Amino acid sequence: MANAFCTRFGVTQPIILAPMGRVGPPELVAAVSNAGGLGLAPLWTDGPDKMRMEIRRIKELTDKPFGVNLNMDFRNEEQLDVCLEEGVEVVSIFWGNSGNFVERAKSHGVKVILTVSTSDGAREAVDRGADAICAQGWEAGGHVEGRVSTMALVPAVADAVGGLPVIAAGGIADGRGLAAALALGASAVWIGTRFLAAKEAPTHPIYLERLLAASENDTEHYDDLYDLVWPNAPHRALKNSTSRMWEAAGRPSLGHRPGEGDILATRPDGVEIPRYASAVAFSELEGDIEPLPMWSGQGVGLVTKVQSAEEIVREIVDQAKSIIDF
Repeated sequence: MANAFCTRFGVTQPIILAPMGRVGPPELVAAVSNAGGLGLAPLWTDGPDKMRMEIRRIKELTDKPFGVNLNMDFRNEEQLDVCLEEGVEVVSIFWGNSGNFVERAKSHGVKVILTVSTSDGAREAVDRGADAICAQGWEAGGHVEGRVSTMALVPAVADAVGGLPVIAAGGIADGRGLAAALALGASAVWIGTRFLAAKEAPTHPIYLERLLAASENDTEHYDDLYDLVWPNAPHRALKNSTSRMWEAAGRPSLGHRPGEGDILATRPDGVEIPRYASAVAFSELEGDIEPLPMWSGQGVGLVTKVQSAEEIVREIVDQAKSIIDF
């Protein structure tokens, strides 16, 4: 399904792996790239040495294009330095003010994807030199900056940026979503929740079980629920015992919440995860998993089985082709 996005980024399928912290390891990133899509590595929580190791591991697993995602709320010049030194071909930038990151990356021949939530933001991204725009709709899982639905946002962004490739994100989990996104003016889709059920994703079994059983009505958008560690960052996740307890208490702010201070789980490195932390339920966590944030988009009802990343890409593309060629 080669198109303008595929040509510009050197891939054969218009599918991007959404960067998912701790559940988007090198194995998953490389598998999506090997399947013809573009894998994005979520390395913004890592220090320079860990980043370098992860990038080199991806390169051991694939010779196809892949990218690294950086979070501007935690902007770190050293992280971009590592990407440039290691020859990363694509940098994805989201949240906050990108500062000089776009200019620095492009001066080294790196292609830059900027995530936006409005058409005005898309125009600004064009002015900053973006090579592609990710239009993230309100349906998306994880951290969601905007309030506009994918259906309304994508055509508005496509009209605003002219011929620049637009990537549709939010609520897309199958070939019908890909076909719809292309009809709306996008050149590719950005998919996260579906890949949480990939064999290569170290999603905690309890998290995975909840995802596979969920319907489109089992997620909720929160302005400030899981805001320990990363405040002022709205997000979408599956409803759970923590969200229900917080809702019943009237959505109180930090310092006044039920169960605040409870330690729910522990990472392999010994770091404890308290209730309301912006954490990820990955497979190596030990403790009470259900109350942790389980990031998920509204497309979760379409996620019904565990497959390899290659199978997911192929199934999405084949379904989209059958619709487009009808």
